[in-house]
Amino acid sequence: MAISVGDKLPETTFLIFGENGPEAVELAPKLKGRKVVIFGLPGAFTRTCDATHLPSFIRTRAGFAEKGVDEVICVSVNDPFVMAAWGESSGATEAGITMLGDPSAEFTKAIGLDFSVPAIGLLDRCQRFALLAEDGVVKVLNLEEEGGACKLTVGEELLEKI
Repeated sequence: MAISVGDKLPETTFLIFGENGPEAVELAPKLKGRKVVIFGLPGAFTRTCDATHLPSFIRTRAGFAEKGVDEVICVSVNDPFVMAAWGESSGATEAGITMLGDPSAEFTKAIGLDFSVPAIGLLDRCQRFALLAEDGVVKVLNLEEEGGACKLTVGEELLEKI
């Protein structure tokens, strides 16, 4: 069952590329007592994710800060090396977006938003979503209704609802 408003986000571990290589990042401490935006997408460097979804959060990062959001996190079922490269090449890292890899889809499956399209090489990927969590509880959730679309989950849509 997919996550919904009012649900507590699961305790999980992501990977980030740190100073000494891949490092584990526990989600719970990032959420405790904080307002955090998390958006998930099918894959780094994929067409819609790279051209539309990630750039929308780069554009709106300052707006989220003005509304008291402590951190904006991008999640994808990719390894931390790819997420770091994507963050650097896209400008997301410079914009202050935390790029977290969910390589085994642990978080994606725990929130019920995994999907696969083997014909195009997408296995256990993350459906497109954007949410606001306060102290780990989902307060606002936007889920994309049609595959391949990125309308409801862009930064501007979430920012309007906060």
